[in-house]
Amino acid sequence: MLQTWVVVTVSVAYLAVLFAVAFYGDRRADAGRSLISRGTIYALSLTVYATSWTYYGSVGRAATSGVSFLTTYLGPTLMFGLGWLVLRRIIRISKRNRITSLADFISARYGKSTWLGGLVTVIAVLGVVPYIALQLKAVSTTFEIIRRRPDTTAAVPLFQDTALYVALLLAGFAILFGTRHLDATERHEGMVAAIAFESVVKLVAFVAAGVFVTFGLYGGFGDLFTQAANAKLTALFSLGGTTATWAWMIVLSGLAVLLLPRQWQVGVVENVDERHLKRAIWLFPLYLLVINIFVLPIAAAGLLRFGGSVNPDTFVLALPMASAQEALTLLVFVGGLSAATGMIIVETVALSTMVSNSLVVPILLRRHPRLTRRGDLAGVTLAVRRIAIVLVMLLGYAYFRFAGQGTELVSIGLVSFAGVAQFAPAILGGLFWKGGTRNGALAGLSAGFAVWAYTLALPTFAGSGLLADGPFGIAALRPQALFGLTGMDPVGHAMFWSMLVNIGGYFAVSLAGRPPNAAERAQAVLFVDALADPERPRIWRGRVTVGELRTLTERFAGADGALDRYARERGFAVTPDAEAAPELVQHAETLLAGPVGAASARIMIASVVGEEQLRVEEVMELLDEASQVAALEERHRLARELHDSVSQALFSMTLHTRAVELAVQKEGGDPAGPVARGLTELRGLTQGALAEMRAALFQLRPDALHEDGLSEAIRKRAAAIAVREDIQIRVHAPEDRVPLSERAEEELFRVVQEAVHNSVKHAGPTRVDVTLEVDDGTLVVEITDDGTGFDPDEQHPGHLGLDGMRERTRRLGGRLTIASSPTGSTVRAVLPGVVQTEYET
Repeated sequence: MLQTWVVVTVSVAYLAVLFAVAFYGDRRADAGRSLISRGTIYALSLTVYATSWTYYGSVGRAATSGVSFLTTYLGPTLMFGLGWLVLRRIIRISKRNRITSLADFISARYGKSTWLGGLVTVIAVLGVVPYIALQLKAVSTTFEIIRRRPDTTAAVPLFQDTALYVALLLAGFAILFGTRHLDATERHEGMVAAIAFESVVKLVAFVAAGVFVTFGLYGGFGDLFTQAANAKLTALFSLGGTTATWAWMIVLSGLAVLLLPRQWQVGVVENVDERHLKRAIWLFPLYLLVINIFVLPIAAAGLLRFGGSVNPDTFVLALPMASAQEALTLLVFVGGLSAATGMIIVETVALSTMVSNSLVVPILLRRHPRLTRRGDLAGVTLAVRRIAIVLVMLLGYAYFRFAGQGTELVSIGLVSFAGVAQFAPAILGGLFWKGGTRNGALAGLSAGFAVWAYTLALPTFAGSGLLADGPFGIAALRPQALFGLTGMDPVGHAMFWSMLVNIGGYFAVSLAGRPPNAAERAQAVLFVDALADPERPRIWRGRVTVGELRTLTERFAGADGALDRYARERGFAVTPDAEAAPELVQHAETLLAGPVGAASARIMIASVVGEEQLRVEEVMELLDEASQVAALEERHRLARELHDSVSQALFSMTLHTRAVELAVQKEGGDPAGPVARGLTELRGLTQGALAEMRAALFQLRPDALHEDGLSEAIRKRAAAIAVREDIQIRVHAPEDRVPLSERAEEELFRVVQEAVHNSVKHAGPTRVDVTLEVDDGTLVVEITDDGTGFDPDEQHPGHLGLDGMRERTRRLGGRLTIASSPTGSTVRAVLPGVVQTEYET
């Protein structure tokens, strides 16, 4: 028999190990040696999806409903197998706009609406509270069982309740994990490393229990299932629901793996490289498969051993206990604790960011605009997040005490799944339909959430008897048989009505309501065309000094000189009294969006720019912004049409001309005759026209860097410059994509581009050679020319400048050297360790 002090000591020690892993991860990140730069860590962090529901609840559901437990994992598998492009789009948009939460994303899509961000935050908190209660219930119940207290349904006095102390302890850990300081990116690398670690722990523990039950207590899968069949345990092998139930569950779980705040945090905010998705689309489903292999065997063994005397949710723990396997029992308990704590920590950190960035801080800035100019807001933001973590944990505990003690784990989790599913119309509609409006999103979300609360969340509090006949005896308003619709399970019924009013309200109000304003239209284009269009800045119309912007950004986004570096790279003034260029103001807003959210960043910038009071100027700015958006849309429409028509026609002409040349030679025609010369000249003309067209297309749509990689982007850029400047530019680079981080690709592309521009503009060469070589993780980039040379110390207005090139190389841990003489110049950058050893596209 395990002593209570042993269980408590091991639990606290495990939590301490988690914190040590997180602390080490943060230290490595500060030193520039990130632990999470591999797709495997990213994929493992996504398995925070597998909570106590998976660890305990799946066995309980299998014991009562058979293989229907698989629906919870089929949805995520389909999402990552077929819908990963949606996640990639979301990640790219979030990185581009420094979006750091689910609420921030929806708010930014619909004109950076503070009202919408606040509504999403409230819905997220209330929707996820039951899920947090699920984790507390699992930890509390299993702790009491392991202490040999099988009656876990009896009422426990408040201050003797294990769940209360677990809630407070985990709130403290969440504060230490996620709110020690403000970060411009809102990434928590240590937390991600800890979540990846706990994902391995819970998998090992669950598989160990499954192996023991299947091969230790029984003679393998065949023996176990044969005994279950002989015992007439037919429920184990049933589908456990109708086709409609399966469909709703698959849809719900597929949406939940994307829209639960903790999944958004690890899948979007904590993503350091969108190419890690390639590893996640197979490793994450594989993890779900492995952790579910022994669900049915454990359920069968529990029913054979205990019958109906033990709660099926606890079979994973009860079977090793009944077999006197103390070490395995303790390991299984730690695995369940790991599954619960990982979820709670990430969930509360994600929700605290939403509460501060999208609810409390915007209200404070509206009511107290002077906070922007004082140094109090950073401390206030951290305090708000810490208080939010504690309040969310206490709400989860309250739900557990008043509604969740007698409910099976899966039923509690489904309430949250249906709650966060209400975000789907606003997010998916906003990603693919430019006509969606702020009012449409507000209407759909409000209506859908209200119906969810009435038809699913309220009955868990009120019980089946209080509203069985509907409020005031109105049968048509019965929560689980609304308007007389019967024959559906509670979740399917709630989803039908909530999605009906949610989707209907979103599209009806968007189409019939007032047209979207200029800010909404601009954001719609940015989101819908995220994979095709380059970033488009918002143009501020106001007056603010560089010093004011610098003070603001350093106060909330860190004093790392990011604003000054950006200004110098683009030739802007950096003196404190100089008026800030509109592009610099936009960049300051982007920097602030990380720690305080998009809506709050806009309010803060508006307060220092003075634009908030200039209503006429704001209208003119929005009109200018809308015209810029329209012009950029037209450029990309033109690029697509040119590619589909003129470019392809020129390519076909080249092929046909070459074919005719070969036919003439085959028929014995004179290779030096007028026909052959004419064909050769025609082919040269079409090839030249094709090169010029491709150069023009590159100028219209310069997104080859992220799509094709550094080598191909340099080739396309070189071709464009060669055609425009009428010089020869040769690129010697690997045919395969060089495995670099997105940041390294961007920095090196700019270095090469500026080096070529400097050579062409100031050295007058006839030939430029660009060489990329990879040698044992070191990348060497060299740009040489045969020009007349230039002064390396001279600054050229309008260009990055050699100092900027050196700075870019230095940020990547490399060194840039320049040699110039009257017979030619060489720019050479050596970057050790920049090439990733494990490349993932």
